[in-house]
Amino acid sequence: MNATRNDDLGKLLLRITLGGLLLFHGLSKVFQGADGIHRMVGAAGLPDWLAYGVYLGEFVAPLLVLGGLFARPAALVIAFNMAVALLLVHTGQFFTMSKMGGWSLELQAFFLLNAVTIAVMGAGALRVGKPSARWWA
Repeated sequence: MNATRNDDLGKLLLRITLGGLLLFHGLSKVFQGADGIHRMVGAAGLPDWLAYGVYLGEFVAPLLVLGGLFARPAALVIAFNMAVALLLVHTGQFFTMSKMGGWSLELQAFFLLNAVTIAVMGAGALRVGKPSARWWA
C-alpha cells in the first residue's frame, strides 16, 4: 500500500470511529426523545427550538461523516454540537477526574477533537460518491 492509500484508510477509520460512536447518541435521542436537551436549553435562557439541533449534530452529521458526504461541514456541525454540550452540560466537570482515573470529559473531548480533525483533513478517497478536492469532501 502506498502512503496515499494509507492516508485514505486512516481517514476512513477516523470517520467510522467518530460517526459510528456518535450515531448511538443520536439514535437514543431519535427513539427516546430529547426532552432533557429541551430542559437544558430552556434553563440556559435560549429558545427551545435550538434543542432540535441535537438531531442534526448527533444523527444527521454522523451519517454524513460515515459516508464521507459533506464530511467537513458535517464535522464542523459535530464540533459545534460538542462545544455547546460542553458549555450547557459539562462546565462543572472541566477540572475533574472520573472514578477510573481519566478526565471526566474525555469522551466529549474525543468527539470534539476528532470532528475538528475530520474538518481539517477531509473525508479522503474512500467515501460514498466520487472523491473530490472540494473543501466539503
